[in-house]
Amino acid sequence: MAIGLTEEHEALADAVRGWAERYASVGVVRATLDAEEEGRPSFWAGLAEQGLLGLHVPEEHGGQGAGLLELAVALEALGRAVVPGPFLPTVLASAALLRAGQAGKAHSELLPGLADGSLIGALSLTSGLTGRRTDDGLTISGTAEPVLGAGLADVIVLPVAVDDAEEWVALDAAGLTVTPVKSLDRTRRVARVSAEDVAVPADRVLTGLTGREVRDLAALLLGAEAAGLADWCVTTAAEYAKVREQFGRPIGQFQGVKHKCARMLIDLEKARAAVWDAARAADDPAEEAGFAAGVAAVIAPDAALRCARDCIQVLGGIGFTWEHEAHLYLRRASTLRVLLGPGKEWAGQVARQALDGVRRAVEVELDEDTEPLRNRIRAEVEELAAITDDGARNAKMGDEGWVFPHLPEPWGKAASPVEQVLILQELRAAKVKGPQLGIGAWVVPSLVTYGTPEQQERWLAPTLRGEIVWCQLFSEPGAGSDLASLQMRAERVEGGWRLTGQKIWTSLAQHAKWAICVARTSVEPRKHDGITYFLVDMKAEGVDVRPLRELTGDAMFNEVFLDGVFVPDDQVVGEVGQGWKVARNTLSNERVQLSSGQGLGAGTRELLNSFQGKDLITPPTLIELGRLLCEGQAIDLLGLRLTLKQISGHEPGAEASVRKLLGVQFNQEVADFIWESQGAVAVEEEPGQATGIWARYMLFSRSMTIYGGTTEVQLNVIAERMLGLPRDPEPGK
Repeated sequence: MAIGLTEEHEALADAVRGWAERYASVGVVRATLDAEEEGRPSFWAGLAEQGLLGLHVPEEHGGQGAGLLELAVALEALGRAVVPGPFLPTVLASAALLRAGQAGKAHSELLPGLADGSLIGALSLTSGLTGRRTDDGLTISGTAEPVLGAGLADVIVLPVAVDDAEEWVALDAAGLTVTPVKSLDRTRRVARVSAEDVAVPADRVLTGLTGREVRDLAALLLGAEAAGLADWCVTTAAEYAKVREQFGRPIGQFQGVKHKCARMLIDLEKARAAVWDAARAADDPAEEAGFAAGVAAVIAPDAALRCARDCIQVLGGIGFTWEHEAHLYLRRASTLRVLLGPGKEWAGQVARQALDGVRRAVEVELDEDTEPLRNRIRAEVEELAAITDDGARNAKMGDEGWVFPHLPEPWGKAASPVEQVLILQELRAAKVKGPQLGIGAWVVPSLVTYGTPEQQERWLAPTLRGEIVWCQLFSEPGAGSDLASLQMRAERVEGGWRLTGQKIWTSLAQHAKWAICVARTSVEPRKHDGITYFLVDMKAEGVDVRPLRELTGDAMFNEVFLDGVFVPDDQVVGEVGQGWKVARNTLSNERVQLSSGQGLGAGTRELLNSFQGKDLITPPTLIELGRLLCEGQAIDLLGLRLTLKQISGHEPGAEASVRKLLGVQFNQEVADFIWESQGAVAVEEEPGQATGIWARYMLFSRSMTIYGGTTEVQLNVIAERMLGLPRDPEPGK
């Protein structure tokens, strides 16, 4: 998904990409590399005619009257083409001018020219100028270096230290000394800006503009361009990996390359989500907007830089040549990261804000026309909340479709995505919790899709009420992630089947009444064929459950041995030999469930609770805390964006694997970080005390990147389904 999610944003991005392909081709970009002096791009007038320079500028000042989100969409598309010239510094300057609430004359004098391209702007993110107040405004002296785009600028926005405060000014470049300097990014250069007793009239002092606002704007706009750079790098690396052959096969088939490309895509998706939210938050209260901008500043520039570096690694020697464009993206990404300031500083800022209680809620905001539906749902939820007996409430919720509202009636409510969101929001607001289905949450959709009417009548209603505990007999000692390699046999007998074999890593088997089980009913050339899906009575003769004591010391998992266990024909789900389709349905529901944020591990809440109120937090700890908070926020934003796409009619695909993968890794990192932050006392494991609690979190978290699809399998899914990289070869081929 690009930064913009709506059809309008997609159309805007397509239009900008098309313009860049026509007027800012690779040849145009390369022409700027060896030029002794930077010049105004030949396409500048055309860029202005497209209205892109004034996308965010109100119509009264000659702009398009859109907003910063639309500008971010355009910047992503331009960044993908590493378009040279001063577009970014110009729109950053005009965006900053708009934030100065008491700069009416500066607005009227400067914004129209910046919007129509007759003026080029620049803005300094570094300080070095000092000023003294005069009757007419300020007199300033000093040097700001480096200033992006200053060599071409007509107007430069600068910070000035005055007394113990900071003022921002907008000055004509003609009144300053601007000296171009050798630049890492030769397609868009930096300069040194000096002033010696330069008079600044009062109407060019941008009263009301703060350094924090400017830095937040820069985080948003530089982050948007960074996302575009990362997009090109991901696409280029993946496309090359599809066709470049070594050792007789495409390099994209080697897991080292495949997983690197998948990680690049994950970084890109996080960057897009963070920038998107920063753009949406730009007009919200300052603290909330600053939090969102801080997350974008940590994630997006680092994503671009990692993707640029990894793209060159995937390309190999060709990526190290001057002729290949990869170094242009590395130079641009490196410049953005440095100009915006170290990610560590931004992470520390996010941590301090969060510890002070500043957060940005990640919620779906629905249109006002959904209010009648919300009110109806709210009234029905109030009836549920009034039921004090848990069993009675669970029964009502199961029978009336509240547990899986998206399912068809009578098992669900046949709810649209919008209605599902409203139901979840109202249940949460009323603190109404439904039955805890466990594995049953994965069983229900498969029975709805493949079960017979008799099977549905027998099992669905009690499962939805929470009356049946299920377990899953899928994994075997030789078939974990490669489930289709299972060896459990099912032999045909009169009236049904006899199952023989071993299953392992079965959660809660010692408590389950029923199990879903896959077994091989025939040997076929394709290993996915000949598998059948059974419902097994866990109390049946021949079922032997043996608890497995895991590394935490607990025994949540089990080995299950089936010795000629009889399963009647009416407990076969789907067609005989076609159980893989049913199992895939179950597994896909497992992945969606695990991607929903309802995990078992430590998350953002535990992270903040562990450090809240602590007086002495070392800088390295604060930085890591901030980094994890940014990661957690980005994961939540990915989930929100998936939900919004569903509401707009798009079904989630492999994107859910991105969030699942990030979510469990996040849980691991949080648990490890909190445990380690205890210091030397972490070597203790006192039950019921902090040391015991966090030792268990830390130890248990190792399972989270294994169950529900290992990290390595999820990376394969992402690389193959989202990037189109070739599947792993069959053994022996």
